[in-house]
This record gives sequence, structure tokens and C-alpha cells, in this order.
Amino acid sequence: MKYDLVLHGATVIDPSQEIHGRFDVAVAGDRIVAVAQRIEAGEAGRLIDLSGKVLTPGWVDIHAHVYAGVTTWGIKADAFCLATGVTTIVDAGSPGWANFLGFEEYIVAPSRTQVLTFVHISGIGLTYGPLGEMEDLRYGDPARTAFVVQNWPDICVGVKVRQGKHQVGDNGVRPLRLALEAAEAARVPVMVHIGAGVPLPDVLAEMREGDIATHCYQGVGDGIIGEDGGVIPQVWEARQRGVVFDIGHGGGSFDFDVARAAMANGFAADVISTDIHAHSIHHSVYSLPETASKLLNLGAALDDVVRQSTTSAAAAIGRGDELGTLRVGTVADLAAFEILDGEFEFHDVRRRRLVGARKIEPVLTVRAGQVYRPQELAEEVAETLRRAGQMKAITAGNFPEAIVHGAIAHGGIGGAGQAG
Repeated sequence: MKYDLVLHGATVIDPSQEIHGRFDVAVAGDRIVAVAQRIEAGEAGRLIDLSGKVLTPGWVDIHAHVYAGVTTWGIKADAFCLATGVTTIVDAGSPGWANFLGFEEYIVAPSRTQVLTFVHISGIGLTYGPLGEMEDLRYGDPARTAFVVQNWPDICVGVKVRQGKHQVGDNGVRPLRLALEAAEAARVPVMVHIGAGVPLPDVLAEMREGDIATHCYQGVGDGIIGEDGGVIPQVWEARQRGVVFDIGHGGGSFDFDVARAAMANGFAADVISTDIHAHSIHHSVYSLPETASKLLNLGAALDDVVRQSTTSAAAAIGRGDELGTLRVGTVADLAAFEILDGEFEFHDVRRRRLVGARKIEPVLTVRAGQVYRPQELAEEVAETLRRAGQMKAITAGNFPEAIVHGAIAHGGIGGAGQAG
């Protein structure tokens, strides 16, 4: 056979090539080898009919936490990604230089999904959530951080720093300056968590072209919307000089009112990401398609949310030549969805309700030429949710009840059966 796999009959949306129309896509090995309006079925070892579906490049989630079992945030994301159209997931700084090798060996190596990471400027990464990782500047080590990023370029895409009061204490933008020192040495971007307690203009003033401001629709304070309801001038100035703005939904950083105000001002995020972790997955954000569906129902166009989740996301991490595209010769990472019409309920981090008329529903993922369907991964996804519930229970400190009733062992507190 000429092709191992042909995906037939879908509406293909590939913003990297300005494609939106009915096309067939052929795969040989782990590469895309043809995109055409008609590919003969007899030339395919396997033909999958996707008529009525939307086919895009594999989605790229540039902000998540997947260092499961080692940090207070990490989830087992591999099957979860493949069940939701995500072919590349980027950890937003769970590993620092001191625990990076464990991340490489135990998370990256066994994963079917491509796993990349930002390396935290704090050597301990995000190991211990109750305390801010850069309250003590001695944890910041530009030289060792840059060394890791430079020597593992296949995995590392940049440097991470969190710039809220809880994370940096009274240190202001000094952690960011340490992160920038590492990033300059390694020639990579910095992803900056923006949060309450450190003035956003001060943070943006330090950032360079290509650096990423994540949590751009957060509503906890020191955000992008001013008291007059408009986007503050420093945000527009930062965008003008090339700072990238990422959603980073998470458990506390996607506010419908902020998103509406930003979009009404003509300010759309450059990238959609989930910031999915053990404490958000049961509470406010379930997947990248679900997050994109929220934007779709707030008024964004389908082509735009696809671009924000594929082409723009890949470009933000310096992988636009290989990821987020269906160009012939690139890795065969694809995602197929059904765009459902009906009545669907969504929530922001404040549990405010949005009833929307459209939902992006994953139906198939192709990662490096291998086909995965959500129903085939259901048991693994359930295990992801169960384990996330365990970490949530431990962090919440419900120890006596959990131990007495065995709830942690069985996932009963914050587990798969109880969204918290």
C-alpha cells in the first residue's frame, strides 16, 4: 500500500496553511505525506471516514502540570491528552534543575503523547505548593537552569517563573530577572505567571519579544483590565513588541468577565492552554477542547480557536516548523472533532455559568501515525482522575477522615466521582 492511513472526508482546518475545506490526509509511518481533495481508498492500508467531522493539526497545550507523583500539581496526562486531541503537552515549570532528570525518565520517556517542559527558575520547581517557590531567592539558579535547557533542547522549551505575591513574597520582579538571565543564556523564552500582588506593568516592562504572559484572563488582581473596563496601555505595548499572551485557565485564572471585557476591546489571547493539574481538573477545567469551547461560546470563531490551540501554540514554544501544522513531511499529529449543536453548560474559575450552543467534542487523535479513540482510553482517563483526586485530598489536609474511611485509597475525596 502507498499509505498506512488515510483520513477521509473531513473538513480540514489548518491555519498554518490557511486551509479550511474538505480534504483527505494521508500518513505513511509517522509522517504526513499527502493532503489532497481526493486520495483513492485503494491506496490506503487503513481508511477512516471522518465525513461530517473537523480535522486539524494535533492540539498543543503549552501550559499544564504533568509531573505526577512528585509535585503537588501533577497529573498522569498521557491517555488524557490522547483522548482529547492533544498530541503535545508542555509542563509549565513543574521540574526545576534539581528534579529535571526524574521528569525526563519517568514522565517524558514512557509517554505516547509528546511531553515538553519549561524549566522553573526555582531549582525545586513546583514540588511543594503550600509555600512560594521563590519567596527565598536562593532557590533561583540561572546557571544550572540554563545548563539543563541547553543540554536537553529536545524536551526543554523555555524557563518558567511565577510572579504573584504568593509565589515571590516581597521579592517583586527579582525572580523574573533571574529567569530572564537563564533564558538569555539558553536563548529561549520565559513563561511568566501573572498574578495578584505584583503590579502587571512592572512585570511586562521586563519581558522581551517572544516571552509568554500566562493567565491573561485571570481576575484575581493585577490583571490586563483596568478600572475603566479597558485593556491597560502596558498590555497593548507589550503585545506590540512581541510578548505572547496565553490563557492558562487552571483553577483560578479564567474569569468570564475578564475574557468578555478583553474580547470587547479587541484583545484576544494568542494561545489557549488549560493549566490543567490535580486541583483544577475536578473543579474548573477539563480539557483543551472544553477550554476552546468556552471561547467559542464567548464569540470567538472556530478557525481562531483552532489557530490558538495549534499553530500559534506551536510557534510560542519555537516548534512551529514541526507542530501545529499539516504540512507534508511533518509529524503525523492530527485531531478530529465533532462540533456539536445544542445546549451546553460551562463554568469559569468562580463557578459562574455560561450556557453555550456549541461544543467541540474529540472523536479521534493521531499521534506520530498511531490512532487513538476516546472510548479506548476511558479506563486510563478514569485512573488519571482518581489519582488527581488523591493528590487533591492530601493537599486539602483531610487526613483523619480520609485515613479512617479509606477515602484516599479509593479516590473518594475529590476523586473521579466527586468534582471539587
